[in-house]
Amino acid sequence: MAKQGQTSGQRHEGNDSDGKGIEGLTAAAREAVNGTTAGKGLPPVHLWNPPFCGDLDMRIAGDGTWFYMGTPIGRPALVRLFSTILKREDGKHFLVTPVEKVGIRVDDAPFLAVEMQNEAGDRGRLLRFRTNVDDWVPCDSAHRLRFEMAADGGLTPYLHVRADLWAKVTRALYYDLVDMGEERMVDGQPMFGVESGGEFFAMADAKQVRDAV
Repeated sequence: MAKQGQTSGQRHEGNDSDGKGIEGLTAAAREAVNGTTAGKGLPPVHLWNPPFCGDLDMRIAGDGTWFYMGTPIGRPALVRLFSTILKREDGKHFLVTPVEKVGIRVDDAPFLAVEMQNEAGDRGRLLRFRTNVDDWVPCDSAHRLRFEMAADGGLTPYLHVRADLWAKVTRALYYDLVDMGEERMVDGQPMFGVESGGEFFAMADAKQVRDAV
């Protein structure tokens, strides 16, 4: 990340003139995470508001792959580390430490929900989703599902992970959600959706969902 006193213009769009590149970002991220969580849990990025140090040539593709300077980051542990210091503000995504903030590009959602468990609990069904960075997220009132129209006319589900960060649910898991879905009346309208954690998450009106699948 940028050296102290370096301007944002010098740091714009992945300019690695400071000589640190991804190694420096990795070291800064590890220092921030270990210094605030002792290696356990997620760092309190919502409490950090450091100065903006420019944009980094890092991108999260729609399939969840992280790229640095156009090359995929092939180390899952490194992707996991960066994901813990990810923050979204005003529709833009940043990697933040207590002292610096750099912008990155996200094509769709920053995370991908790749596995789902269907559990029985005190409030009925509870769905848990594993993201591509190995976070397990329960689907409930605090972590809601939303459904958006896809380009092919179907629906794309998104799961709220934390703060303003979402995970796109894979197509295979979407069909699993449809298989366990049911119709209910919502505000006087028949809706098709799925229940989890005591909440009903409507996908769309019943006829629309039937037509989409």
